[in-house]
Amino acid sequence: QVQLVESGGGLVQPGGSLRLSCAASGISSSINTMGWYRQAPGKERELVAIITSVSNTKYADYVKGRFTISRDNAQNTVYLQINSLKPEDTAVYYCAAAPRYTFYPSDYWGQGTQVTVSS
Repeated sequence: QVQLVESGGGLVQPGGSLRLSCAASGISSSINTMGWYRQAPGKERELVAIITSVSNTKYADYVKGRFTISRDNAQNTVYLQINSLKPEDTAVYYCAAAPRYTFYPSDYWGQGTQVTVSS
């Protein structure tokens, strides 16, 4: 079983930056694709970005260059750098993983980390 633990969320002013982390443990060597989703209040969960075991990445169209996903396989950790934060980025950000290549990793989930963008 794979466990995912997110960290790095918090309250940030518009225009600021955050770096979210997601550490995988358990049978983490079985993971291929890792990704980040987010869910804003009253909205459905949506994909932000994914990264494969060889660091191929894909982003949702709305990301528009403000988000960067990266991965440290030695540390079994995936990161999400978010720059130029906007109030509409306020959401719970979830880490997810899958043992295969997929646009929508969903076999394993973290508990989520809250990001609030407000002045």
